[in-house]
Amino acid sequence: MALEAFYTPAGFQIELIEVPGKRGRKQEIVNSVDRHGQLQGEQKRDEQQVWFESLTDDPWTGLYQMGYLLAEDWMRPSIWYLHHIAEYLIRRISSSPEVEVEREELEVELSPEEAAALLEALPFVSGAEFVDEAWIRNIWQKLFQCYREQIREYDGTAAAYFAEHNSSISVAGRVFFHLVESHQEDYPFAFMATYSTKPAKSRKAIHTPLKNALLEFKDDQKKLLSLLSAVAKAADASSLIGDLMESGELFSPLRFTAQEAYTFLSEIPIYEEAGIMCRVPDWWRRHTNAIGLSLTVGAKKQSLVGLDAMVDFSPSLMIDGEKLTEKQLREFLAMAEGLVLYKGKWVEINKKKLEAALEALQKAKELAKDGTLSLAEAMRLELNAAPENMEKGEIPVTVTNGKWLKKIREMLVQPASIDPVPLAPTFHADLRTYQEEGYRWLNMMSELELGACLADDMGLGKTVQVIAWLEQYRLRCAGQALLVIPASLIGNWQKEIERFAPEMPYMILHGSQAGAGLEQEKSAFLYITTYGMVPRLEGLLVKKWDIVILDEAQAVKNAAAKQTKAVKAIPSRLRVAMTGTPIENNLGDLWSLFDFLNKGLLGSVKEFQNLVKEMESDGVGFMPLKKMVTPFILRRLKTDRSIISDLPEKVEVKEYAGLSKKQIGLYGKLVKEIEKKLADAEGIERKGLVLAGIMKFKQICNHPDQYLGLEEYKKENSGKFECLERICQTIYEKRERVLVFTQFKEMTEPLAEFLESIFHRKGLILHGGTPVKKRSEMVEQFNGEEYVPFMVLSLKAGGVGLNLTAANHVVHFDRWWNPAVENQATDRAFRIGQKKNVIVHKFVTQGTIEEKIDAMIEEKQKMAGDILGSAGEQWITELDNEELLNLIRLGGERA
Repeated sequence: MALEAFYTPAGFQIELIEVPGKRGRKQEIVNSVDRHGQLQGEQKRDEQQVWFESLTDDPWTGLYQMGYLLAEDWMRPSIWYLHHIAEYLIRRISSSPEVEVEREELEVELSPEEAAALLEALPFVSGAEFVDEAWIRNIWQKLFQCYREQIREYDGTAAAYFAEHNSSISVAGRVFFHLVESHQEDYPFAFMATYSTKPAKSRKAIHTPLKNALLEFKDDQKKLLSLLSAVAKAADASSLIGDLMESGELFSPLRFTAQEAYTFLSEIPIYEEAGIMCRVPDWWRRHTNAIGLSLTVGAKKQSLVGLDAMVDFSPSLMIDGEKLTEKQLREFLAMAEGLVLYKGKWVEINKKKLEAALEALQKAKELAKDGTLSLAEAMRLELNAAPENMEKGEIPVTVTNGKWLKKIREMLVQPASIDPVPLAPTFHADLRTYQEEGYRWLNMMSELELGACLADDMGLGKTVQVIAWLEQYRLRCAGQALLVIPASLIGNWQKEIERFAPEMPYMILHGSQAGAGLEQEKSAFLYITTYGMVPRLEGLLVKKWDIVILDEAQAVKNAAAKQTKAVKAIPSRLRVAMTGTPIENNLGDLWSLFDFLNKGLLGSVKEFQNLVKEMESDGVGFMPLKKMVTPFILRRLKTDRSIISDLPEKVEVKEYAGLSKKQIGLYGKLVKEIEKKLADAEGIERKGLVLAGIMKFKQICNHPDQYLGLEEYKKENSGKFECLERICQTIYEKRERVLVFTQFKEMTEPLAEFLESIFHRKGLILHGGTPVKKRSEMVEQFNGEEYVPFMVLSLKAGGVGLNLTAANHVVHFDRWWNPAVENQATDRAFRIGQKKNVIVHKFVTQGTIEEKIDAMIEEKQKMAGDILGSAGEQWITELDNEELLNLIRLGGERA
C-alpha cells in the first residue's frame, strides 16, 4: 500500500496505490482531494489508509494535521514534500513569540529566501511543473487558515494547543536575545534582551526592553514569572546567562567582548531549546565567514569525451570567498578558541572544525593526485558536496565549475545558446523554434558523447527532432543506430521516417525473421526493434552500435526486470531516451533511466538510495540531484508560454496501429469472402455487399471481438487498444483529460472499461441512447473540478452541441471518412473557452482499408478541400472490382 500525491495548479490530488506480491498486477484505488466518497470493498486500515481517507475528505485540514507527524518511511517523495511544507509552517508558528498574544491574528510571512529553500527541496514528482513560489505560497496560506480556524475555537493556551497535537513541540516564549556588531575595539558586540507585548489598542505585538516587563507586571507576579520562565531555563543551563540574571545586568543593554560574544553564539541552541528567540549576525547563521573547502573543477585537460573526459581539479580552503593557505590555517590552530577578526570579517576559531578542514583538504588532494578528475567524478562531487569518505557537516564544502564545465552546463540547460547546426539537405521538414533547439541539443550531446533524455510533452514533436538529428548524423558520421520502441509505434516511426528522411535506410527487426534481418550483409543505418524482441535477439549484443535510442523510455524504469537488463546490455557509444511522461516520478525510475543513459553517474542503487535518504532527512532537499541530472534531460512543456506561442492551437497526430495475429486472420478471410461474392453481385446487391463489408473491416480494425460479437476485448488482440493504452498512460501521468470518439455505440462500453483500467477511475459514456437531460449533467461533471479523466462518445451523438473544453486530447478511435464530421467532433474540445493546446489523435490501422482511404482523403483535401461531402462511404461503392479489392486488401497487394 502506498500513498501518492499528484500536484495540480491549485494544489494536489491524492491516490492510494495497492501493490500486491510479485505475481499480482498493480491495482490502484484512487480519489481526488475534493471527493467525499468511501473506498469500496474491505481494505486493510493501515496508517496510509487512514491518511488517505483524511486527505480525501478534507485535504487541507488533513495535510495540516499530518504536519505534526515526524517524517515517516512510508511517505513517498510526493507526500514527503507536502508534509515538509506543513511541518515547516507549524514550526514557524509555534516558534513565533507572538503566538500566545496574537493567536488567530498571528501573521507568519514566508520570506522569499524561505520560499526559495522550499522550492529547492522539491523532489521529482508528478506535476512538479506546477510548483513555483506562487504554488508554495498558496499551500502555505491554505494550511495557515486551518491553524487560524482551530486556534480560534480552542479554549486553552497556544502552548497547550500545540502540546495536544505533538508533545515534543515547545511554543516559543516571548523573550528575545539580540546580538549585533558595535565596531568598538574592546567591546565589538552589543547585547540586549527584549520581550513581545501587545498594547491594548494594537492588533500587533511590539518588542520592548526586558526591563519594561518588571514595570508592566509589577502587580502580577504570576505573569512575570511565566514570562521569565524561559530565561530561568536558559540561566540553569548557561553560566553566562545565569551570571547576567543574578546581577540584574540582563535587563539592560550590554557591551560584549569577542569572547563573551563567542560564548553567547555557541550557546544559541541552549537558549532556543528554552524557548528564547535569538537574533544574531547573518554570517553566524549562514556560516559565510566559516572556514570551508572549495573544490574547483571544469577546465578540460584531454581530448577524451563523454563521462571519461578529464577536467582540472583544484581543492583549496576559503573564508567568505577569500583563499586561506595551510600556513594561515595552522596559525589559527595555534590561537585560543573564539572569534578572530580576519580581513575585516569575524572568523570562528574552533579547533575541531579547523582540524577537520585540514584533514578534508588532504583527502581532497589524494582524490586526484595528478590534479584531474573524470567528468563523472567531477559531477558526482557536485551531487555529494564532499569528496568520497569525507564526513559531511564538519565543514562547509562548495563545488565551483571552471569555465569549460560551466559553459557546457549552461548550453545544455539552455539549448537556445548552442550554436546553430545546419539541417541535413535530405531532411524534409521545417522545425519550430523549440524543435530546432532540441535538434541542436541532441547534436551537442552526441559530440560530447553524453547520454541524453528528450522528455518533451506529448505533441511537441520528439520524433521529428530525433529524425532530424539522426539524418544529420548519418550523413556526417555514418555508422549504425538501433531504435527500441513499443510494438504499437512501429507504424508511426515508419511513416515519420519516410516523410521526413526518405533517404534514410532502415530495417524492422520484429517477428520471426528479426534475427535473419540483423545478420544480413547489406546494412541499414537505422534498425528498429521492440522491447519485447530485445531479450530474444542475441545478435544485438554482437553489433557495435554507434547509437541506441529508446522511445517511451519509461519501459526501462524497473531496473530489476529482465527486459530492462537486456536493453541496458546492448553496447553503444551514444545513448538517447525519449519519453513524454515524467519518468522522474519515482526516484528509483530516475536511477534506472540514468543507469542506461550515463552508467555510474548516480552511483550504485544502494549508494543512490542512501543519498536520497540523506536529502530527505537533513533538509538539504533535492536541488543537488536536480542540478546533477538537468543537463542530461531536455523537457519542454505545453504550459510554457514560449512553447505555446510557437505551437498551433490544434495539433493533429496520426497514430498508426498494427494488426494483431487474430486481426490479420479475420481480415484476410473477409477479403477472400468479399472477392468471391463480388464476381456475381450487381446493382443494389453489390452496393449493399460493399457497404456491409466496409463496416466489418472497420470492426476488425477496432477489435476482433466487436466483429465476432464477443465480450472479452483483450488488449493484445487489438493494435488500436495497445495504441490507446500508450497514449492514455501519458495523459494519466499528466492528469489531463481525453475525449474518445467512435462511430459504434457497441464500442463505447468496452472502450470505457479499458480506459478505466488505465486511469484507475471511471469516466463517462455518451451515445445516442443517453437522455438529453443527462447529457448536460455529464458535460457539467466532465468540465468540473473533480478529475473525470475521459469521456467516450459515439461520433454522431457527441459531434454537436456539447462544450467539453476540460479535455485537451481528442482520440478518433475509428474514422468516419468525412473530415467535416470529424472536425465537428474535435470542436467539442477545441472551441471558445479552451485554455490549452488540443492534441487530436487520429487512429489508422496500418496496411488496411483505413490507411488507404486516409491517404486518399488527405490528398483530396490538399487538392480541393472536402469534396467527399456528407455521402459517407457511398463513393466507395462506385469503384470497380479491381479498385475495390486493391483498397481492401492488406497492403494493397493482389491476392
